[in-house]
Amino acid sequence: MILFCLVSGLQSCNDRPETLRIIHAGSLSVPVREAADSFEARNPGVRILTEAWGSKAGARRVSDLDVPCDVYISADYNVIDIFLIPDHASWNISFAGNEMAIVYNKGSRYSGEINPENWYRVLLRDDVVYGRSDPDSDPCGVRSVFVTRLAELYYGEPGLSERLLSRHRNMIRPKETDLLALLEKNALDYIFLYRSVAEQHGLQFVLLPGELNLKDPGLNDWYARASVEVRGTRPGETMTETGEAMIYGITIPHKTDNNLLAEEFVRFFLSEDGQAIMERNGQNSIVPAESSTYRMVPKSLRQFVLAD
Repeated sequence: MILFCLVSGLQSCNDRPETLRIIHAGSLSVPVREAADSFEARNPGVRILTEAWGSKAGARRVSDLDVPCDVYISADYNVIDIFLIPDHASWNISFAGNEMAIVYNKGSRYSGEINPENWYRVLLRDDVVYGRSDPDSDPCGVRSVFVTRLAELYYGEPGLSERLLSRHRNMIRPKETDLLALLEKNALDYIFLYRSVAEQHGLQFVLLPGELNLKDPGLNDWYARASVEVRGTRPGETMTETGEAMIYGITIPHKTDNNLLAEEFVRFFLSEDGQAIMERNGQNSIVPAESSTYRMVPKSLRQFVLAD
C-alpha cells in the first residue's frame, strides 16, 4: 500500500495513481459516480473504479469471489449484516432512505390513466407488460414483492400479489437498473423501481401510498406484514425477508488493500458535501443513524453514527 502525504488531502507521494475500488448497488450508480468524481477532483492522484450490481450479487462478489473491493455500498443495510458481517466486514453505517414507485414513460400504455388508486389494475391489463428485479440478487426485487403483498392487504384484494407476481416472469432482471433500457425501448410499459432512479433518469412515476412505498420507518409494523423467501448466503439455503422501511448502508470490507483511502472516501461520502449529492439525486440522508456495530466503526467515522 502506498503511503500518503497528508499535507493536502490524499495527494500521493509519487506519481503512481492510487486506486479505490467500490462495489455498489445499481440504484446508486449516479450519486456514487458524482461522489467519486468530486473525491477525485479534491484528491489528485486518486482513481476510483466502480462496479454496479444488485446489492446481494455485489455482496457475494465480496464474500464468495476474489474480487478487489475497498468500499461496499448496499441499497439495503441488512445485506451487509447478513452477507458480510462478521467474516468479511466489521461494521455497517446507515446513510439514506428511498421509496418504491411504479415507473413509466410517455410511451407506456395507459400512461394518461394510471394513478395511485388504480395502478395495480392497470398493471393487470392483458396488453400491459411490466418488469421487476430478481429478489435473490437485488433488494429492489424483494421490495417489489413487498409492495404487492402489502397492496393485497391495503386494497382488500385477495390473491392480488400472486396475480401480479405470476405475470411477465421473463421480464425479471438481476438489478433494477437493468430494466431501464427495456422501458426506454418500450419493451416494458412499467417497472417496479426506486423513485430516486426515476428522477435521475427523467422518468414518470406513480407515487404509492405510504403504506406501500416502504419509505416511512414509522410504518415498520405494517410493512412487517409482508415477507418473501429468497436464496440464502450458502448454496441450497433459503431465508425469509420481512418488510421494513428501506435504508441504505456502507462498509469497508476486510479485503481492502487501502484502508486509509477507503476511510477517507467514506468520510467524504457521509459528510455534508457527500450527502448533498444523495439529496440532489432523490435520496433522503439519515446521517447520523443508529448502528448496532457502533463500537466497530473506525474512530474517524464515528461522527456519522449513533450508538444503538
